[in-house]
Amino acid sequence: MKNVVLIGFMGTGKSSCGKTTAQQLGYRFVDLDKEIEDKHGMTIPDMFQQYGEQYFRQREKEMVRYWAAQRNVVISTGGGTVKDAENVAVLKSTGKIVCLTADVDTLLERTGRQGKRPVLDARAAQLGGDRRRAIQSLLAERQSMYDQADYTVDTGELSPLQVAIKIAEYIKKF
Repeated sequence: MKNVVLIGFMGTGKSSCGKTTAQQLGYRFVDLDKEIEDKHGMTIPDMFQQYGEQYFRQREKEMVRYWAAQRNVVISTGGGTVKDAENVAVLKSTGKIVCLTADVDTLLERTGRQGKRPVLDARAAQLGGDRRRAIQSLLAERQSMYDQADYTVDTGELSPLQVAIKIAEYIKKF
């Protein structure tokens, strides 16, 4: 069996839906951001602050390569992982890529209650603190990357279990 790779904007439910999808399929679950934090002993916001985004993206690329080489894993990627074409190619080579989506209002609500989001926070700061415009701007930049997914699920009105069932049904076709 192939891996399942969850991509999508921050707040679409990659972690919560990923855990439930892994249970549905009998796979392991891996959150790339958490793996990076654990391996390097610091949070991603701290990594951005101390070393910059380029440093973080290199650590992310290393983690993508490692986990893509495993089998029967649901991999939850960070919101910007698919900005790197090499990451997408590596992940596609060993898995089915599933993009989770949600509308801007849902994303605004979800990201607002989930603490620090370095990329979103920086974009909002550039736009005078307007998080809605920041989300719209980042979504527009990343849309072509999200369009590379093999399958897409809108999580806006679904529970993690409902999303997981849809993904599991899709994966079981292969």
